[in-house]
Amino acid sequence: MPTVIYAAITFTSAVVIGLILERFGYGRYVRDVVVEGRPKPCDCASSHGARIQRAFSFAVNLFRQVFPYLILGAGIGAFIYGFVPGDLIIAVAGPENPLAIPLAAVIGIPMYIRAETLIPVSAVLLEKGMGIGAVMALIIGGAGASIPEVTLLAAIFERRLVAAFVATILTVAILAGVLFQVLSVI
Repeated sequence: MPTVIYAAITFTSAVVIGLILERFGYGRYVRDVVVEGRPKPCDCASSHGARIQRAFSFAVNLFRQVFPYLILGAGIGAFIYGFVPGDLIIAVAGPENPLAIPLAAVIGIPMYIRAETLIPVSAVLLEKGMGIGAVMALIIGGAGASIPEVTLLAAIFERRLVAAFVATILTVAILAGVLFQVLSVI
């Protein structure tokens, strides 16, 4: 159920905020960008076996890309589990701290967090006493607006639109964190 809520919140927020930004004319802040090296169109006449081979190759390559992040996340999670006192996590990001959710969202934004890395880290943070709202804010902030992503967006958006994007991610992360925290108490 948390996955459905997460998907609903992020999808609805993206659509609504996109419509609001469109209404206020933020489209004018998108720079003209020339795309080079477009992928070749699909060869629909290719054999079924060749398509399966390409799909398998894609899956193996994707696994190779994701696996180091899973290991990194497991390592970070193991470090937190073994060396970071639960009392510290509860004091800083526990469900009783009213600043935990905004703090987690702000911390998450500059972090480069891949979902694969965050899965084991989130599990350990929850086990150590971090509130579910703060964990969700960290996930949404980190997955939504990492420094590499913002840098890339700055190449195609003017500053005003990049700032609106980061403010949107921060707002959605905080609101989703609060909603998850409230739902966890019910």
